[in-house]
Amino acid sequence: MPDQNQSPAGGQEIKSDFLDELGLAGVSQEKKEELLVKMTEVLLKRIFIEVMEKLPESDQNEYARIIEGEAEPDKVEAFLKERLPNYEEMVKNVIDDFKEEMKR
Repeated sequence: MPDQNQSPAGGQEIKSDFLDELGLAGVSQEKKEELLVKMTEVLLKRIFIEVMEKLPESDQNEYARIIEGEAEPDKVEAFLKERLPNYEEMVKNVIDDFKEEMKR
């Protein structure tokens, strides 16, 4: 997962690099943005599924209450890091797997 202290421009560069890796350098900016939105949705769903598989049921219920209450992303992430010691590694693995899948 990219460094959270990274500038938005740096994050955009990473996204652009990823699309280029997939051979999409020649695609219009509008189409790239559309693809990035869809890919982000897929990644978020995969991360959610992975989190739910790893959290004990009592933590799943608390997590559901947190996200239903529209908690800030920092609070959600702090909760997950506390409950899943390997949370960041898990997210990185989901992203890496997705990247490899997209390159096929």
